[in-house]
Amino acid sequence: MFESIRKHSKFVMILLFLLIIPSFIFVGVNQNYFTESSQTVARVDGHDITQQDWDNAHRAESDRLRAQNPTMDAKLLDSPEARYATLEKLVRDRVLAAAAAKMHLTTPDAQLVRTLREIPAIASLQKPDGSLDAEAYKALVGSQGMTPEGFEANLRRELALNQVLGSVSSTSFTTAAQLQQAMDALYQRREIQVARFDASAFVGKVQPTEAELKAFYESHTSQFKQPEAATVEYVQLDVATVEKSIVLSEDDLRTYYKENAARLAGPEERRASHILINAAKDLPAAEREKAKAKAEQLLAQVRKDPKSFAQVAKANSQDPGSAANGGDLGYFGRDAMVKPFEEAVFKMKQGDISDVVESDFGFHIIELTGIKQPKVPSFEEMRPKLEADLKQQQAQRKFAEAAEAFSNAVYEQSESLKPVAEKFKLSIHKVENVTREPAPGAQGPLANKRFLEALFSADSLENKRNTDAVELAPSNLVAGRVLSYAPAHTQSMDEVGEKLKQLYVAHQSAELAKQEGKAKMAEWKAKPEAAQLPAAVEVGRDQARDLPREVLDAALRAPTNALPAWEGVDLGNAGYAVIKVNRIAQRPAQDAQVLEQQKAQFTQWSSMAEVMAYYEQLKKTFKVQIKVARPQ
Repeated sequence: MFESIRKHSKFVMILLFLLIIPSFIFVGVNQNYFTESSQTVARVDGHDITQQDWDNAHRAESDRLRAQNPTMDAKLLDSPEARYATLEKLVRDRVLAAAAAKMHLTTPDAQLVRTLREIPAIASLQKPDGSLDAEAYKALVGSQGMTPEGFEANLRRELALNQVLGSVSSTSFTTAAQLQQAMDALYQRREIQVARFDASAFVGKVQPTEAELKAFYESHTSQFKQPEAATVEYVQLDVATVEKSIVLSEDDLRTYYKENAARLAGPEERRASHILINAAKDLPAAEREKAKAKAEQLLAQVRKDPKSFAQVAKANSQDPGSAANGGDLGYFGRDAMVKPFEEAVFKMKQGDISDVVESDFGFHIIELTGIKQPKVPSFEEMRPKLEADLKQQQAQRKFAEAAEAFSNAVYEQSESLKPVAEKFKLSIHKVENVTREPAPGAQGPLANKRFLEALFSADSLENKRNTDAVELAPSNLVAGRVLSYAPAHTQSMDEVGEKLKQLYVAHQSAELAKQEGKAKMAEWKAKPEAAQLPAAVEVGRDQARDLPREVLDAALRAPTNALPAWEGVDLGNAGYAVIKVNRIAQRPAQDAQVLEQQKAQFTQWSSMAEVMAYYEQLKKTFKVQIKVARPQ
């Protein structure tokens, strides 16, 4: 049958073509064959934002964040909260674009150029004459996958969008009355008295029975849940490990010494004198030509009598730092002078006098007066450094090969880490009570989420096989395996033991403290003169007096229309507190500097509030609809 089809393949293709095409004509082409779902997730100004738009925007945003922080956990970027934040940003950009179009906002060329020059990476590409290095600029934006035209179009668009909200934030201001009202409310002080009923004082009154402990256990089982945990072992391969296995031959070391002795000895230094005729690069052309002519005249003079160089420099050089010394600049290495000057000096022979050299400072005549070649240490003196450098270089080259062998070994011999440990002379590390999430303060491989995910994968837990090699960092691999695993479970009463009694006593002590505190507060409110309270103190948000946050918040939140006011505060397992608010204390006067800082902070808060309110109004204007529920 298949032979028949092969012989008549052309006829079969025509037949299939005639059968398939009409089905598309009469039924239609389902767009899902060619594109992802175009479900609408939001709408702005009558225009839909589709699921595909959202996915593409989130992918781009994730790529941008990963580029900024390569060690960022990928799970954070793909969480529902992160995805929803991308959707909100996408909606905001569409709203601002609609507003910018409606208000006819554009970015003038001058503003675009000014903004480009303010970007440090681009500003560094300027040539000495002030023009931009076009090739370097093209390479810079090309590294981000863009052309200069595309980059500038995006920047122009961003600047136009920024004008929408910038017009609100830039006009925000704060009056003295607003500032005083807000700061007085924020930093208001109150005179209070606090009575504490600490749970620890009631511990002796709690004598639990077996029945009470059982009842407490059954009603608080969530406190006795144990998370899943595993006992694991792992091996780690890095460049330092590979380096330990490298044995260098004497020939390798001597060859490396011959090839690098001059470099290892240190940089060459040169000594020069110069005569400088100042001519800033922004001087008119006629002025620069006049300065150059003077330099040419002095060059002719010193070439006629080279021994007069120092006297001519003293009399004519306009470099105040060296003229008094006959133009002597002392010894210097590369990268110490401006580039044209350095290039000229390091091409000269000792005793030479250069042609006129132009730099940003003006015109130089240079005399090379000395060359200091560093002494090359002997082979034996350099041996320790040679060995360290050569081993490190070879380790870097061999790591790729070792990494491949390591990855293959942990996969092919997946029942144990011992073979790979013996092959690469690695230590096997064993750790108990490892959890799916990094433990507080964890370091090394067990602080790496990707490695923990590999350890707690289904294959690793069920079959106790080695994980694949996981890259912790460049040139740093780890592989592990689970030796034993305990799933999440609720401990039995017998397993809980003394912990159950401690929790019960703490809980009941806090309850007794709470009951005592509430009773005393009722008694003191009825008979204020009988209240036994500590001395009064003044408290405020900037003067907490070491009080618990709950106590401070309750004291500042208490109504003051009828003083004294009473408040009770539940402190959880710590106990209970009763607060008596006596009066509102006058806020101390602030110095001018503090007031100025507070004004700047309040203006910023006020500006943010106005911007957010304006943006919410824009959302209503452009009929924003987000059809996806916000993650809880």
